[in-house]
Amino acid sequence: MSNPDELLRIEGIRKTFPGVVALDGVDFDLRRGEVHVLLGENGAGKSTLIKMLSGAYTPDAGRILVGGEETRIQSAQDSERLGIATIYQEFNLVPDLTVAENIFLGRQPRRFGMIDRKRMEADAEVLLKRVGVNVSPRARVRELGIARLQMVEIAKALSLDARVLIMDEPTAVLTSEEVEKLFAIVRTLREDGVGIVFITHHLEEIAALGDRVTVIRDGRSVGQVPASTPEDELVRLMVGRSIEQQYPRERPDKGPALLTVEGLTRDGVFHDVGFEVHAGEVVGIAGLVGAGRTEVVRAVFGADPYDKGTVKVSGAPIAKYDVNAAMSAGIGLIPEDRKGQGLVLDASVEENLGLVTLRSATRAGLVDLKAQREAAERIAKQLGVRMAGLGQHVRTLSGGNQQKVVIGKWLLADTKVLILDEPTRGIDVGAKVEIYQLVNELTAAGAAVLMISSDLPEVLGMSDRVLVMAQGRIAGELSADEATQDAVMALAVSNPSTDKEASRGH
Repeated sequence: MSNPDELLRIEGIRKTFPGVVALDGVDFDLRRGEVHVLLGENGAGKSTLIKMLSGAYTPDAGRILVGGEETRIQSAQDSERLGIATIYQEFNLVPDLTVAENIFLGRQPRRFGMIDRKRMEADAEVLLKRVGVNVSPRARVRELGIARLQMVEIAKALSLDARVLIMDEPTAVLTSEEVEKLFAIVRTLREDGVGIVFITHHLEEIAALGDRVTVIRDGRSVGQVPASTPEDELVRLMVGRSIEQQYPRERPDKGPALLTVEGLTRDGVFHDVGFEVHAGEVVGIAGLVGAGRTEVVRAVFGADPYDKGTVKVSGAPIAKYDVNAAMSAGIGLIPEDRKGQGLVLDASVEENLGLVTLRSATRAGLVDLKAQREAAERIAKQLGVRMAGLGQHVRTLSGGNQQKVVIGKWLLADTKVLILDEPTRGIDVGAKVEIYQLVNELTAAGAAVLMISSDLPEVLGMSDRVLVMAQGRIAGELSADEATQDAVMALAVSNPSTDKEASRGH
């Protein structure tokens, strides 16, 4: 006899693609008024499972039951009709339409054959109030920030009267304050009887929000556990091994200063920023969103202009606002937005790995393709990039493997100073540890690493020194021993310009 509270059940689902078994006998169920976390490494099969429920893929074997009845989901319309709504990481909104038009896209209320705009906007306003977002139904979607876009997506799901809401990495690009607001909305939806499938890489979110956890590994469901399960056990289930040390930082001997930044200033953005990064050293930059961290490292790399100051590599100044000069000096940047700025998504793994070295591999206008291929093969193997082959499009790789390709292109270029901006955002626990091991290998080989991360435990775990930025200035520097979460946050919320003036007055 079926459970009346059961909204959804998946039994023995199997899905194959040419040469790949994506899912192999996955079981999952969702009850009314619960948050069921779906956990697994990138490439484990979570996305394939979601696409089965949203109608993008159909299973090769197994069955899906909605409300106790077996059903076939062959399109997005089927999914919507069954009360299933999916919010993807890449939002499914039309930038040039209004909020109300996006919420009711394809389902606009009509009167006398015409779109009833007044009713549509009034209905949208009710939904926006329900998700607690203060935005006009007439606002253009392109004017909204990430957090508000997400709330619009949730409002759109509620407009479908969704009983099942699937949220794919909803907190990946939100600040801690925005995450709390989102959690409050999710809890309200749970109280209203909505069943929520929640996908996250942030293990601390599971106990805060979840009821149950299903872990998927290599396309199979390997366990269902309570959300109160210790993080160590969740990691072991996810990766099939125990990660004894989440941040395996090895600290080689410090060499000479490779990167020296002095008095870097861009009016209204950052002011009088100065620091050094030595060979064999990881220097972390911490701070709140808007502190100026990304803007500083983009200026160091030559991607953005600055008004005053100097950037030196091994004591030699480099031309400002000149990416080629920075790259020639041995600086590499792995940007925060790896998909938009770090990769050519529709190019192959081989082509992406060769992006930085293309110029040096060219002789008399011809590229030495054989040498480029051999180098790409060597680096992909060294990094353990999981792929069908070098010809595979980067777009189709998991997030962790995409990040390895971004790092790989700079390794091929023999980079002296590597800047990592949010290096593990959206990457699972297993892939994170692999990225950290790469950082260890780089510093052991004598490179210098400058790392920005909003993940404070990551900054503390991997940095030899931590610079804390606040309001466009460096508020303080902490050694690895001094750097605690409390010490970093105290500097991050300080006012460095006022503090400096106060200290001058004594």
